[in-house]
Amino acid sequence: MGWVDCGINLLSSQFLEPKLVLSNALPQVNRFVLISSDVAESERVARWCAETPGCIATAGVHPHQADQTTACFASRIRELAEQEVVRAIGECGLDYNRNFSTPKRQREVFAEQVALAVELQLPLYLHERDALADQLAILNEHQGQLPPLFVHCFTQGQEALAAYQALDAYIGITGWVCDERRGEALQSAVPHIKAERLLLETDAPYLTPRTLRPKPKGRVNEPQWLPHIAATVANLRNTTLDTLASETTANALRLFGHWDCFQQSLP
Repeated sequence: MGWVDCGINLLSSQFLEPKLVLSNALPQVNRFVLISSDVAESERVARWCAETPGCIATAGVHPHQADQTTACFASRIRELAEQEVVRAIGECGLDYNRNFSTPKRQREVFAEQVALAVELQLPLYLHERDALADQLAILNEHQGQLPPLFVHCFTQGQEALAAYQALDAYIGITGWVCDERRGEALQSAVPHIKAERLLLETDAPYLTPRTLRPKPKGRVNEPQWLPHIAATVANLRNTTLDTLASETTANALRLFGHWDCFQQSLP
């Protein structure tokens, strides 16, 4: 059984050879969820996954890109979601930390995507930073109708965890958990994540684990370091790597549905 990287920005400009990035992770990591942040990237990611075993896609608009959306963006996301490789709506949500898009437009774009996910009953692939109350308010408008929720790159503490677990959300842990400067609240929350809702991800090329030795060239994160994140999580939860691999793989397949895994290195 290999690990599942439940979040990688594979078509980022920081990855000059995407296939090599995946190959470097094999055989330990052999399934990948490719994240999309706007309509154009959703189209590219869907094409990539249709041609590449071991990869599935999300389709959606990140809050940073909310101001750039057109009136018909949700219709295009709906069309993409008809493809078998597209397994979730997102990455979507609210981010008041930098406000690259206005909060008002962020809420409008997020609300449209939540409504779409409810209509299609596809998982919501969530992003949230410094916006917990507003995020929960929009989700709670669809109480009783929500599809499965995945809180991508969860970085907060036990209070936020409890709020998301009240919605039965899946929780994604990245290399943030390896950060001695800002990961303390997350480290305290990790033992309290329900075993059947825990997922692992790298968010590569971002969030390179700070505890990696030697430090990777250029400090660009890759899915090959997911097992390093897993070792930190296993230690915090006082469990074995085998148990963690079994649990998180089962959770990923339950959330996103089954998909082919890589059996050998890419050419």
